[in-house]
Amino acid sequence: MLDGRIILITNILDFTGQPAARELASRGATIVAHDGAFGDAAARKAFEAENKGMTALENQEPEACVAELLEKFDQLDVLISNDIGDAKRAKIDEASLDDFRDALESMTVAPFAFAKAVVPGMKARQQGKIIFITSATPLKGLPNYAMYVTARGATNTLTLTLAHELAGDNIQVNALAPNFVESPAYFPKELVENPETLARITKNIPLGRLGKPQEVGEAIAFLASDSSNFITGHVMPFAGGWA
Repeated sequence: MLDGRIILITNILDFTGQPAARELASRGATIVAHDGAFGDAAARKAFEAENKGMTALENQEPEACVAELLEKFDQLDVLISNDIGDAKRAKIDEASLDDFRDALESMTVAPFAFAKAVVPGMKARQQGKIIFITSATPLKGLPNYAMYVTARGATNTLTLTLAHELAGDNIQVNALAPNFVESPAYFPKELVENPETLARITKNIPLGRLGKPQEVGEAIAFLASDSSNFITGHVMPFAGGWA
């Protein structure tokens, strides 16, 4: 169980944010939510009304966001850095450097900044968990997606480095690396509801199907729990055997 744990989920309205929040809350955790939409008071109110017991933060920048959380709750036990970025298809000789910089900003710089913001409090308490939500694609490579794969791969290696750096402070750092998980961000409804398109996608997956949102939520909950206290520096593929 996760009773009493204060867990910050970034970009909660995207990618694995909501499946993780539902599963973690069901296990007793208090969910604190960051999202770009929450600069708007009405959006925060609507989120909290729909998700009883969860708190939406007004601030967007990592340091201000974490400071706001600590004013409300005094501690942070787990950061789930649920970072989202465009998987733009482009051959290397046709890729835009501006697009590449955007990918690095959203999928490498942002998680780095959130980790930097939460670590001082975790060090002071001599405990904590950081979970980066990345991608399995860097584990095999994906032609024509060098910008996306490089940004995700950088955060996978950030995971390995921070795990070594922070182990002495009893802070576990791991990454969950999904691919082929049902998500409007990467597998829109019109794709998965088209039998021919879905067949083309799933033929590359050894288990022969897309992962379910609840399944990814359960994997995140495991990494957030005491059951993972002896696991750090692990990039865990969550891709049905593809990686």
